[in-house]
Amino acid sequence: MNSPSERPVFIHGGVVVNDDREWRADVLVEGGVVKAVGLDLNVPSDALRLDATGKFVLPGGIDTHTHMQLPFMGTVAADDFDIGTQAAVAGGTTMILDFVIPQKGQSLLEAYDQWKQWADPKVNCDYSFHVAVTWWSDQVADEMKVLAEERGVNSFKMFMAYKGVFMLEDDKLFHAFTRCKELGALPQVHAENGHLVAEGQKKMLELGICGPEGHLMSRPEEVEAEATHRAITIADQVNVPIYIVHVMSKGAANKVVDARQRGKLVYGEPIAAGLGTDGSHCWHHDWRHAAAYVMGPPLRPDPTTKDHLMRLLASGDLQTVGTDNCTFNANQKALGKDDFTRIPNGLNGTEDRMSIVWTKGVATGFVGVTSSNAARIFNIYPRKGRIEVGADADIVIWDGDAKRTISAKTHHHAVDFNIFEGMEVQGVAVTTLVRGRVVWRDGELVPAQGWGRYVPRPCWGPAFGSVAQRDAQRALYHQPVKREPYAGPVIQL
Repeated sequence: MNSPSERPVFIHGGVVVNDDREWRADVLVEGGVVKAVGLDLNVPSDALRLDATGKFVLPGGIDTHTHMQLPFMGTVAADDFDIGTQAAVAGGTTMILDFVIPQKGQSLLEAYDQWKQWADPKVNCDYSFHVAVTWWSDQVADEMKVLAEERGVNSFKMFMAYKGVFMLEDDKLFHAFTRCKELGALPQVHAENGHLVAEGQKKMLELGICGPEGHLMSRPEEVEAEATHRAITIADQVNVPIYIVHVMSKGAANKVVDARQRGKLVYGEPIAAGLGTDGSHCWHHDWRHAAAYVMGPPLRPDPTTKDHLMRLLASGDLQTVGTDNCTFNANQKALGKDDFTRIPNGLNGTEDRMSIVWTKGVATGFVGVTSSNAARIFNIYPRKGRIEVGADADIVIWDGDAKRTISAKTHHHAVDFNIFEGMEVQGVAVTTLVRGRVVWRDGELVPAQGWGRYVPRPCWGPAFGSVAQRDAQRALYHQPVKREPYAGPVIQL
């Protein structure tokens, strides 16, 4: 009998939806890729038949921002690459973009190899890596080149926060952005003013504010907006596209929108948490409940923030949806029971991401913001993010009318709390295929540990399409003025 990866799959009766069109068609999958799309297809007799009548057939989701198995703040995220990707496929996500985060002074290549050893035997869906640049030297610049040219890494993340741990100062950001431009790789930033955050934390503790609410008070919206503007400014001076991860506030989002309207090469990524809930929970009287919502940059207490971000996502002013999925159980969060600065930052989201986006109002453009835009930005389109002949058979049969209630009792994460607890969402993944293999069907996981593959991403993607022209235009203005040499007196000092 054929294995699930070898057996053809025939999806019939549904409406196929790409980011540019939708139409009634059947889909035939063979050898892990889409073999045919249309009606009256020639279907092998041994094909697994999946009925999609009354449902949508979508490209699998791409979560642009996860931290599975992340060592952080003295502990390790509860969702490892096995459990985390199980949660992903249960929600219709078929690829994650996770982060390799070296310690200061650590070799980027060494860290990359370690993360890959963790991921390869465990992943249930395909994955790729962004790599963080947490320190700067000639060695880092050289290793970035190796990662870009030999390991399929086309995005590097810089932190403007976590002072003394991951944070880079502006001059180092400039050098890192410049190196990204030389390699054709996309720089990303965690945008918060790290110096102001550190001072804010000190102030809150001096005032005796030690609980989770101190986390939000120490990192007001303005420090995110300021850093977002500064990162865009530095990138614009280098003339390199920039990707702002986890846009969490109105102020930061508006900086992205304003820059794009002025022709800057900027992409903005809200996350499921910022679209589905808010930071008011950090004032909850139950410490565990409050600590569950601690992340950086923080969820904003203004309840209208999520609607603002969703409107910008629906209009195309923000482009992708990640999750920053980085989960910690109660006993891990309790490392900061007496000091909010010691609470491990992170929360869940990868299982519920697509349902939240569907529920909150991005039905038109849904495929773009959950899949195709990410595939384009990170240069894996149309292999990923599209249903067409030759594309990887990452496919979700999606019931847009079905409803479910989110709960830690039923979710597929390892964490003991869900920040969306009790929320009723509409839009459910009925069946999920990763490269033609059914990994989720009718509410049940189909074990596929290690089935996922690392996806290398070539540099010089579409984000760089106008960079050379912009450089040429700027060169016209960067010319010295021809003038006679000054021949007058010079003051003697």
